[in-house]
Amino acid sequence: MPNSTSRPIRLALIGVGNCASSLVQGIEQFRTGAHAMTGLAHYELGGYRPSDIRIAAAWDIDRRKVGRDVADAIFAAPNCTQKFCSMVEPTGTIVRMGPMLDGMADHMADYIDDRTFVPAEASEDDRDTIVAELRGRDVDVMINYLPVGSEAASRFYAGCALEAGVAFVNAIPVFLASDPDWAARFEAAGVPIIGDDIKAQLGATIVHRVLTDLFHRRGVKLDRTYQLNTGGNTDFLNMSARSRLASKKISKTEAVQSVTAQPLAEQDIHIGPSDYVAWQNDNKIAFIRMEGQLFGGVPMNLELRLSVEDSPNSAGVAIDMIRCAMIARDRGLSGPIDAPCACFCKHPPRQQTDAAAWDSLDAYLEDA
Repeated sequence: MPNSTSRPIRLALIGVGNCASSLVQGIEQFRTGAHAMTGLAHYELGGYRPSDIRIAAAWDIDRRKVGRDVADAIFAAPNCTQKFCSMVEPTGTIVRMGPMLDGMADHMADYIDDRTFVPAEASEDDRDTIVAELRGRDVDVMINYLPVGSEAASRFYAGCALEAGVAFVNAIPVFLASDPDWAARFEAAGVPIIGDDIKAQLGATIVHRVLTDLFHRRGVKLDRTYQLNTGGNTDFLNMSARSRLASKKISKTEAVQSVTAQPLAEQDIHIGPSDYVAWQNDNKIAFIRMEGQLFGGVPMNLELRLSVEDSPNSAGVAIDMIRCAMIARDRGLSGPIDAPCACFCKHPPRQQTDAAAWDSLDAYLEDA
C-alpha cells in the first residue's frame, strides 16, 4: 500500500467556492506542517496523508476565478470564508471555464455586489475537453462542490468522471451514489463513488442525529423536532430559491429520520435551510428544537444553538472522503463505497447509525 512518500492523490475541483477554499488552505497547512492533527479524525488513511493531495484540475463559472491559479482563485469574490492559512503556494493549476447548465440560480443575477457569480466570458469547456483534461493531468479523484440544486451540472461532471475513469466524491445533495441507476453506471464502469451530500465535522445534521439517537437509546419518545439554519455565503443565497432545495431537504431530513425510534410524521419534523443573512458571511447558525416525553409521558424539550464557520467545518471530512475514494481506486473497487458513504454523507445508499458507520469504516480500512 502506498505511503506519504509515494505518488500523490491528484484531485479535480468542480467549483472553486468557499468549501474548495477551506480544503485547499487546509491541505497547504498540512503540507507546511502548520498543524499536525488539528481538525482531522484521521491524520493517515491507507498510507495517505492530507499533504499527499494535489490540485490537478479545476472548473468554475465565475470570471473572477477562471484563468487564475487555484491558490489565487480560492480567495476571489464571492468567497467569504475565513482565511486561516497565511499563504497558499501556487498550485500550477489554472481554473478553467466549465459549462453553465444549472450551476447558477436565476435569481443570483439580481444581486450586483460581491455575493453573486459573475459569469466568465471565456468559452465553456465541453465534455470531450474536460475528459481529455482529466486524462491528460492524470486525475485520480474529482470532488463535486457545485451549488445546491445543480442537478444537470452534477450529472454532467459525473459523466465526465465515468468516461475518464476518475473516482467521484459527491459533496452536494444531488442523488448519484444513492440513485440505483447511477450507482449501477459507476459499478459497470469500474469507477468508485462516495456520496451523497457531505456530513460536516460538527454541523447541524450530525449534532441533530446524535441527539435523536440519544433520545432513542435513553427511551425518550421524540414527538416533533425542527432544525433551522441561517448563513450569509453564496450557498445560502443560492438556496433562497426554494425550487433548488428539494434534494437538500430530503437529504437532511432522512439523515435525522434514519436514527429515530420510528419515523416522525411529515408535519412533526422540519429540517432545512431557513434564510440568507448577508452579514453572517460563511458563519452558519443552526437552531434545533426537540420535543418529547420522558417516563410516564411527562413532557420535555431541548433547544440548541450551534454557530460554526460553514466551509472549514466540511473540509476535514472532504479530505477523508478523497482519501477513501483513492483507496477504493487503488483496490480496484467500483460503484458506491458503502462504509465511507454511510460515515461521511447525509444521504448514502444505505443509512446506518453513526456508531455502526464508524465500525464499518474501520473494517473497510483494515485492508487498506
